[in-house]
Amino acid sequence: MAAAAGGRLSFSNITALAPMVRVGTLPMRLLALDYGADVVYCEELIDIKMAQCHRVVNAVLETVDFVAPDDRVMFRTCEREKDRVVFQMVSQDTFERGCAVSVLYREKDVAAIDVNMGCPKEYSTKVSCCPPAASLTSDPLILKKLVAGVTIPVTCKIRILPSLEETVSLVRRIEKTGVTAVAVHGRFKEERPRHPVHCDYIQAVAQAVSIPVIANGGSLDLVKTNADIEEFRMATGASSVMLARAAMWNASVFTSQGPLPVDKVMEEYLKYAIRYDNNAFNTKYCLCQMLRDKVESPLGKQVQAAQTNADISEAYGLQEFYQQTQEQLQTRRDDLKSSSQPDQPIMDGDVTTMAVKFERREYPPQITPKMFLLEWSRKEKLEQPLYETVQRSQDRGFQSTVTVAEKKYRSSLWEKSKKFAEQAAAIVCLRILGIPEGRIGEEDSGLVCKRKREGKMNGATEEDRSKKRHVADILQATESSEPAVVTNGLDHKPAAPEKQPEGP
Repeated sequence: MAAAAGGRLSFSNITALAPMVRVGTLPMRLLALDYGADVVYCEELIDIKMAQCHRVVNAVLETVDFVAPDDRVMFRTCEREKDRVVFQMVSQDTFERGCAVSVLYREKDVAAIDVNMGCPKEYSTKVSCCPPAASLTSDPLILKKLVAGVTIPVTCKIRILPSLEETVSLVRRIEKTGVTAVAVHGRFKEERPRHPVHCDYIQAVAQAVSIPVIANGGSLDLVKTNADIEEFRMATGASSVMLARAAMWNASVFTSQGPLPVDKVMEEYLKYAIRYDNNAFNTKYCLCQMLRDKVESPLGKQVQAAQTNADISEAYGLQEFYQQTQEQLQTRRDDLKSSSQPDQPIMDGDVTTMAVKFERREYPPQITPKMFLLEWSRKEKLEQPLYETVQRSQDRGFQSTVTVAEKKYRSSLWEKSKKFAEQAAAIVCLRILGIPEGRIGEEDSGLVCKRKREGKMNGATEEDRSKKRHVADILQATESSEPAVVTNGLDHKPAAPEKQPEGP
């Protein structure tokens, strides 16, 4: 068990969920804990990108989110895993610059910090974490400075080096830096999961140092059931075991009764994904890894075709759970809004400002505040709204000012795109003027929504075609196309899942 000594996470005699890119997000970590994992690692994250994030307490989801300047959630955690989650990172430049900046302010949200020193994947090698321990070889004090700079345990994860002697020498140097434990993936940098794991290397390392050694790399040929975990531990002589692909395929491998039927495991995973508003494309990716050779089955094809968590819920027969969860989250949002003070307009020179963000989910498809403002201006025989947008250099955020009837309006908040900034400015104008903005649940304003309904209800007369052309003009004028969907800093497109990841 991961019993904490003096409040610190222990790495002796534990089983852990390994860090896996695109897999180790919050739903999978919570699922692994439910099935008996003692410690869970988040997916590998780049320290410099994390240093640009700001910490946000998400009262709706009851999570802590680390949000990038463009509003992407790079890392999400919750109270359930606080004492068991390890934040794994790779340094983009130097550990001294990256680790010190990106780690210190999030100590209270994670139980330990892990530095990835040996992942062979292109995602990592581009940011110089390979060859393994290159930075340690040139400056063995770097990890020591990190250990001294934080109050929680620091660990390190490596791959084995070309010779047994080099590997043992490296781990001894790592031990001297003061790290709490070292995880050893028993494959060389150039080897892949199809290659057998070198248990003898892990065993030699375990015998050479006094800190806990965590064995990794046995998912394919050695660990298929829960009972195999102890056999892998014995074969390597390690203190603990870390599982990647075996857990990705079926997280119930952590339970003494495991593995359980994968259908049940997928359902439990999906419930967590819905509960914590996981990115749909990340959810889809993880489910497809669990489906494995059934990814081309009718269920697999339905999952691959899904575009939202609602679509995925339908594939698994969880529509009622999805709807109930959405209603609970909406109730929580409404309660938070009613208990907070409404945004008050503030004059900034000759510009009226309010703290407003454009939330696309609050508006029907093809309907935007800019569309309503344009239609209202035409109805009032005013000149078309004029938008002026600026971009700041430090985070590439956008802010827009709209001029209507010779008065200017702007949101005081910065948006991730020019399009969203213009929508936010339109919202400020509409709210100041007391004009409906098209949000879901608003009463019919007699503007754009009415035109669209008439276009659907009536036949294809010349008048209807004219109305449709008019709405199309409005759509074009307001640039209503959707932004790209992103998760954990990686762009995602609605396509078939990528090739499954290798265990780090």
